[in-house]
Amino acid sequence: MKSIPIRRIAATDKAPDLSRVLRIRTVESILRGRDLVHDLHRHDFYFVLVIGKGTGTHTVDFSAFDVKGRSVFFLRPGQVHELKLKAGSTGFLMEFSPAFCRHRDQVSSQLLRRASSRNHYQLSVDRCGKVLGTLKSIYDESLSLEPGYEEAIRSHLGVFFIELVRERQQHQDSQDKERDNYSLDRLEEFQDLLEKHVSELKKVTDYADRLHLSAYQLNQITKTTLGKTASELIDEFVVLEARRYLLATSNQVNQIAYLLGFEDSSYFIRFFRKHTGQSPDAFRMNFK
Repeated sequence: MKSIPIRRIAATDKAPDLSRVLRIRTVESILRGRDLVHDLHRHDFYFVLVIGKGTGTHTVDFSAFDVKGRSVFFLRPGQVHELKLKAGSTGFLMEFSPAFCRHRDQVSSQLLRRASSRNHYQLSVDRCGKVLGTLKSIYDESLSLEPGYEEAIRSHLGVFFIELVRERQQHQDSQDKERDNYSLDRLEEFQDLLEKHVSELKKVTDYADRLHLSAYQLNQITKTTLGKTASELIDEFVVLEARRYLLATSNQVNQIAYLLGFEDSSYFIRFFRKHTGQSPDAFRMNFK
């Protein structure tokens, strides 16, 4: 049974301890004057692509985006994507593991959740200049390895998160601004849990218990923030993970059903058809 191709951070000879948990490179050094094409795959780390100038296409969990100047792509571990980047593009590609930020305080964890809750940002000229400057500082620290470089990188990373959160808040609609931070934090924690456990946990109570909430409280949060029940969000994540397997692996439908925690493949097919309007096989054929 084939799993979705997973890429991991490759350790380098220079600062191997750091490069196992964080790696940052310039886009120019990756392209080397050639186009870049990455087929559908997923990561076990956070993936951040910041484009100063450039063109291409980037599909994240089956949502397509145009790559252009002053754009930021922020992917969480487990998301699938495919990337086409044209020669001549500039910027930074940064990869870091959850472990690199795990021991930080609650504020840092909250900033990471909020910044990574959106996959695509289109920055203003001023904001892009700040973001690129911050990443240049991280890049320089990763090369210099002067005493305290890891803490300096974490500090710059926090500034990077803050800039993205500011960008997100600046463009929130009036309804978003009325939502309280508590509900947004719980929603983002719920979505993190879904990303990690949706294959084995399907009940609202499973997630509510882990969030130290009642099922009623969790449903109230999802309804007020997204207009959907917690059960609807669970179903959406199951369908998303099914799509990932259908397009990124050659597994048979019954194998995918098993991986997603369905004992009966015929029930999985009915479930998928109910939520997408087509069978798993038809979805796989139509997407290719």
